[in-house]
Amino acid sequence: MRLTTTLVIATALLLGQSNASHAQSAPPDKRVNFSFGAGWTAPTSNVRDRFGDGYNFNLGVQVNATPVIGIEFLYGFNGLGEKNIQIPVHAAPVDSVDAVPTDFFANTNMQYGTVNLIMQRPIGMVRPYGLVGMGVYYRPVEITTPSVGWVNGYCDPYWYVCYPGGFVETDRIIGDRSSTDFGMDFGGGVHFGYFYAELRYHYIWGPKFEVPAGAVNVSNESGDLKANGKFFLTTFGVRF
Repeated sequence: MRLTTTLVIATALLLGQSNASHAQSAPPDKRVNFSFGAGWTAPTSNVRDRFGDGYNFNLGVQVNATPVIGIEFLYGFNGLGEKNIQIPVHAAPVDSVDAVPTDFFANTNMQYGTVNLIMQRPIGMVRPYGLVGMGVYYRPVEITTPSVGWVNGYCDPYWYVCYPGGFVETDRIIGDRSSTDFGMDFGGGVHFGYFYAELRYHYIWGPKFEVPAGAVNVSNESGDLKANGKFFLTTFGVRF
């Protein structure tokens, strides 16, 4: 009788320890998960010749149809760095000889909303997952070039400046465009408890342009040009 009681108590203790260990191995199962992440954005292919690397942050909601399959709704914002492109500039339209290489810069960001199918490992402290989906991408671009202008003298204590006046360098906006297009993304990552790390590739079908006769084509592409977007995103965040 004493041996039986001892075995029952020992079994109960082992089961309790096992359940506690499993509870610590993964977050509680939920029907809906929320996520927030940030990381590095890198353009690829011809896009990299126009824009520099940047950053990203995103907000997501995932609805789990089963412990293995989920549907994710994601909003993302990406800020991309500038790159200097030199284009020959003439003093007059009829001047075809004395062209001066001039700096042009593009300021841009990318915002998108995507819907993704998630395939995930349901339990464990380390849970890999894969994803694929589609969405809508908004990409505005502002083109500037350095210029020189006269500024009158002024004093402003809130700007911490008192300027006597003179010629100063300015950025002149010569173009402001945007495009809203469809695209797709795919990738994968790993959940570590309440944290995650992932890598995604985004491909965007951009608008098509014809090259006018006599226009300077700074792209290495021939024929009609397409503003397709290609980006790798590395993101780290929390999911709860």
